[in-house]
Amino acid sequence: MKIFTKEDVLLRKKEFLQKIKDGAIFICPTDTIYGLSCNALLEKSVAKIRKLKERPNSPFSVLAPSLQWIEKNCYINKNTVTQKWLNKLPGPYTLILPVKNTAVVAFNVAPQQKNLGVRIPAHWFSEIVKESGIPLVTTSANKAGQPFMTSLENLDSEIVAGVDFIIYDGPKETRPSKIIDLTTGKVKER
Repeated sequence: MKIFTKEDVLLRKKEFLQKIKDGAIFICPTDTIYGLSCNALLEKSVAKIRKLKERPNSPFSVLAPSLQWIEKNCYINKNTVTQKWLNKLPGPYTLILPVKNTAVVAFNVAPQQKNLGVRIPAHWFSEIVKESGIPLVTTSANKAGQPFMTSLENLDSEIVAGVDFIIYDGPKETRPSKIIDLTTGKVKER
């Protein structure tokens, strides 16, 4: 397992994009905390993250490649509360939205769900996601129920053993993203 910096990723962007598309399991920075991530279209990669996290069924959210991707794949009513929250992206929010087509991600991203959590962090890594053109699983880099990663010093050794690489951006001093459930048309923070 290797640790890379922003400069490494930008210098070797084409190589990283290919690794991500091919199904690498990795840790990446966001505007909040570090996330455990993979190509959300690949069932096998998603299954590996589920095993690492010891989280068999709870839905994962995705880093969306763009607002257009969200609008194309999720139900958005213009001039509504949902649209107002969408306008806050990029930002430290995960929006839970009904999906138009559950095949937009691998079935095991959000098992038996008709909704999907979507994020676009206000962070440089969002440009990498945009260039990939695909959604990426995003979940905190920790085992279910354990403290989330804020630096290399508090990263679980079993998580480290299960990832192909880490993109490290220094210590994080924030909390996970705020989850806004918009499936009912009303804001419900979790």
